[in-house]
Parts: sequence; structure tokens; C-alpha cells
Amino acid sequence: MTEFRETDRTAADLDEETLFLVAQTFKALSDPTRIRILHLLSQGEHAVNGIAEKLNLLQSTVSHQLRFLKNLRLVKSRREGTSIYYSPEDEHVLDVLQQMIHHTQHD
Repeated sequence: MTEFRETDRTAADLDEETLFLVAQTFKALSDPTRIRILHLLSQGEHAVNGIAEKLNLLQSTVSHQLRFLKNLRLVKSRREGTSIYYSPEDEHVLDVLQQMIHHTQHD
């Protein structure tokens, strides 16, 4: 007799909200610009201007993508004076991202 494990759950066991959030997270990780931003933030906190400069992107593009990532709770922000600094909020997602980067860089 096989013992039931948490990993043996079927898709029918997942509620609609969980399915939606998982799909949204994969959607976030499917965009090259968001991947670049998350990868940069995994190396340390940055302000919008710093992200735009390092990744050669428009500030408006960075702000738009950060808003998307923040709505999914993948990044968080903190204010210091007039600047807002962003950093990763979910280490689990960063782990998945780093594993995929590592996976694709090996033959």
C-alpha cells in the first residue's frame, strides 16, 4: 500500500485562488525584463533609477514592471527620503529563478 504524501496531490486539490496565483507567478517569470529586474534585485536592493541605469531601461518601464512584481508580492519597497528602494520579498521565487538560470546555463 502506498503512503499518501503532500506531493501526491492532484490539480483538483488546488483551489482557484492558488491556481491563479501560481499562474500569475509563472507569468511574472515569463517576461525577460522582469527576470532581469528580479535577478538584479537578488544581488541587492536598488532604487528605480539604479535599476533603469544598470539594465539600460527606461524609468517608466522599470516602474511598470516593479508595480506588477509588487502586486504579486515578489518585491517589496522601502522609502528613504525621496527615494524608494526595492528588494525581493519572496526568496522561494528567487530560488526557482536561480535554479532555472543555472539549468539553462549547463549543457
